[in-house]
Amino acid sequence: MNKFFLLIANFLTFFYVNNAFANEKITLLLDWFINPDHGPIIIAQEKEYFKELGLEVEIIPPANPSDPPKLVAAGKADIAISYQPQLHMQIHEGLPLVRIGTLVATPLNCLLVLKNGPIKTIEDLKNKKIGYSISGMEEALLGAILKKAGIKENEVEYINVNWSLSPSIMSGQVDAVIGAFRNFELNQMNIEGVEGKCFYIEEEGVPPYDELIFVVKNDNINNNMLIKFLTAIEKATQFIINHPNESWHIFSSTSKELNNELNFKAWFDTIPRFALRPASLDTGRYIRFENFMFNSGLIPSINNHEKIAVEIFE
Repeated sequence: MNKFFLLIANFLTFFYVNNAFANEKITLLLDWFINPDHGPIIIAQEKEYFKELGLEVEIIPPANPSDPPKLVAAGKADIAISYQPQLHMQIHEGLPLVRIGTLVATPLNCLLVLKNGPIKTIEDLKNKKIGYSISGMEEALLGAILKKAGIKENEVEYINVNWSLSPSIMSGQVDAVIGAFRNFELNQMNIEGVEGKCFYIEEEGVPPYDELIFVVKNDNINNNMLIKFLTAIEKATQFIINHPNESWHIFSSTSKELNNELNFKAWFDTIPRFALRPASLDTGRYIRFENFMFNSGLIPSINNHEKIAVEIFE
């Protein structure tokens, strides 16, 4: 009998010890297929920074790029990567989301033209064709740029080029595109032997914003594993900043598809734009952009910043 109780005691001890040290599972939905924008996430995984903090992170690229925030809002995943401009709209559409951290802390979006083409200044866009891929948001960004340059929106022609941004420029289908990422499309054109030029939207009338952010369901912010997650992301970002070449080799070795010239160039162009303090919040940035979107007619009212973005603490 004593042996029986000893066996049971040993089993229970083994069970509780192993469960006490079991990793907490997090499902992370990316905004797009894996690319250099996701550098800190991949480095945190490969360097086992998540594991060191007791996390098991499942990284899932989306089948549809518009789905991740919706799935998180529905409780189907823990964290999604999204975009600050889209978050403002999604909250007004009723999605129960909130930003808890930043991945890329500057806009990547730019107004792209041919370097040796006819567009030397924003004013040269008058009576020209401008391509875009996402209606609503990109048109609002472009509207602010044109307004600053004194151009009315009916003095340009909008053309939906879907995701064919740099090809539509190189082929002459349009004179400029909005929505091109400065760390990708410029490099893509350069590889194909065509020099491009970016007008940086934050210098042309659009308030600065966080390009890529981490969002969660707004009733899930008091969760200690989110703090651990952001701590690992910060440690990975520091490693990338301190060891850019080594981190590139780690990143690119995770998949043959990642190890190419475009991603190599994009990697080093993206590094300066990663958020050095992912958990920190610039409240004014979110207030200003909410006002910008309201004044642009994209949202019906102005939300308090605490409904949009929070800074979580232990």
